[in-house]
Amino acid sequence: MDPSKPTELPVRPKEAPKEAEAAEGEPKISKRELAKQAKKAAKNAAKSNNPQPAKETKPKPQNGPKEAPAPRDPDAMFKIGFLSDVYQERPLSETHPKIRTRFPPEPNGFLHIGHSKAIAVNFGFARYHGGECILRFDDTNPEGEEERYYSAIRDIVSWLGFTPVRETHASDNFDRLYELSEELIKRDGAYVCHCTKAEVKAQRGETDGQRGGQRFACPHRTRPIEESLSEFRAMRDGKYKAGEAALRMKQDLEDPNPQMWDLFAWRIPEGGKQHLRASKYAMFPTYDMAHGLCDSIEGITHSLCTTEFQLSRVSYEWLNDKLDVYRPMQREYGRLNITGTVLSKRKIIQLVKEGHVRDWDDPRLYTLIALRRRGVPPGAILSFVNELGVTKVGSNVQMHKFDQSVRQYLETTVPRLMVVLEPLKVVIDDLADDHEEMCEVPYSKDPAFGTHNVPFTKTVYIERSDFREVDATDYFRLAPGKTVGLIKVPYPITATHFDKDPATGVVTCVHAKYEKPAEGAAPIKPKTFIHWVGESARHHSPIRAEIRTFNSLFKSEDPSSNPAGFLADINPDSEQIYADAMIDPGFEEISRGAPWPKEAAETDVTANKHSIRFQGMRTAYFAVDRESTPEKTILNRIVTLKDTQGKT
Repeated sequence: MDPSKPTELPVRPKEAPKEAEAAEGEPKISKRELAKQAKKAAKNAAKSNNPQPAKETKPKPQNGPKEAPAPRDPDAMFKIGFLSDVYQERPLSETHPKIRTRFPPEPNGFLHIGHSKAIAVNFGFARYHGGECILRFDDTNPEGEEERYYSAIRDIVSWLGFTPVRETHASDNFDRLYELSEELIKRDGAYVCHCTKAEVKAQRGETDGQRGGQRFACPHRTRPIEESLSEFRAMRDGKYKAGEAALRMKQDLEDPNPQMWDLFAWRIPEGGKQHLRASKYAMFPTYDMAHGLCDSIEGITHSLCTTEFQLSRVSYEWLNDKLDVYRPMQREYGRLNITGTVLSKRKIIQLVKEGHVRDWDDPRLYTLIALRRRGVPPGAILSFVNELGVTKVGSNVQMHKFDQSVRQYLETTVPRLMVVLEPLKVVIDDLADDHEEMCEVPYSKDPAFGTHNVPFTKTVYIERSDFREVDATDYFRLAPGKTVGLIKVPYPITATHFDKDPATGVVTCVHAKYEKPAEGAAPIKPKTFIHWVGESARHHSPIRAEIRTFNSLFKSEDPSSNPAGFLADINPDSEQIYADAMIDPGFEEISRGAPWPKEAAETDVTANKHSIRFQGMRTAYFAVDRESTPEKTILNRIVTLKDTQGKT
């Protein structure tokens, strides 16, 4: 632009009058209406000045299979966020040439959904960084330990797709922990205490249940080092009974953190109980004594635990530093909790003992063996943990959100069949008794799953809920005089009449006609299609089954808050059994092709019957129960097809 020349500005349009005058006898036109008319006129003028070429008519695209959502990166939680920051604090280096983590469950119960996060975090963190994870059984408290819990924990870790580099026990290190404890005494870092429980509480500022009082030292805190050593060896040799002596750390009573108030390091168990793997010891180290030192002994680089151990980090580091041993890096993340259920071992034991559930693997529970029995795939659980992400904030997740995550995982990974929960017989009267027509039904929207043939015969079974005795204008399924399509059957059927049991008034059979058009006539187009299973002995159809469907075991989001106790919150309708359900004959083929999905840990289908999973069209997702036999097929409902809980 030449600055010496004046710039030509566009002419400013004249302002429209505030209100247009209407011709005499005509109604006034509002300013808004005038603006609309002007806009329309301008649009028409533009069209006239710039005529558009005629649009080319293109054929409508055929509806192909629904494209599956892009899978979430299974390593996302290690690449960004909290766990990425943790790695950056202590990355691979000459000092730490290999990442090593550990998963340290107590072998006194079955793992629950919250443990799945700990497994995914510890094993996954090590695997992502090319390291290794140790499965360490924290057997410092022998109370409640059973061999079956050891086996179940190993099994679940493997089922989730992880392999520990080795398996250890805290008790493997008892000799070394004892040596370190004597060293701690010699460094004036521990002493033997003979105080009662009430006296210890008082020393920590608690009297008559009230906390926050003045703290003071145990009278044995200043005893000579040699005296504490002698008393500690007497504890080891069985001189004292439970409660008569204990080794305590000499920490800092002025510190506001309770984890520094002279924690117990070794205790004598009640009743002189012997340890399963360290029977020579009449005393056992506490978690606070063993945890950090076992991490140190095993060369753990990143000790990842939940935030209830955040205060313990101070004592963890104090103990390693006091003994001048290698100190791993402890960091804490928020735990995973599912609302609307109970995860407490004590409460689950009560549910089992009183017969409210079958066992620890009852599909209504949220133990991992229960979720596995229900049919939830291991990959779905890991995907769920990954979706939640890992931060320092705990995750209190509603059950229906967990179900939705499982549902999305199953949608594209398992085949589909037709399943009828409550069968209602339909006889198509105008078909011959021996009529048999094979209909090709796809196993999935994804063509890669293939197809199977099901027999369409004179007698078929539909869902009882898909028929009404009295029709209505807003009802589109089967009713007298109404036409519906049967999925993948060439032509629809129309109900003509029905039979009822005279004693109960229940409909026992619906009669229909097959709407095959005369030659040259247009076929009837039904407004809806329903699923069905044909009757054909030659094709082993239908396959009869017992199907168990599950709802929440409790009525509220927080069963433990019930004033009458958590058992008063039990949902009486938490399970419904359909004893006469039917499945189409494709079930035999998908059973041979299991596992679904193709999970590496479930290749032995005989041992993992739950790996036979499929979608029942218009119904739900199902899996074979462990009680199923060749003579009797039993299915569990994994999740419904749609979220019903979250919308109520």
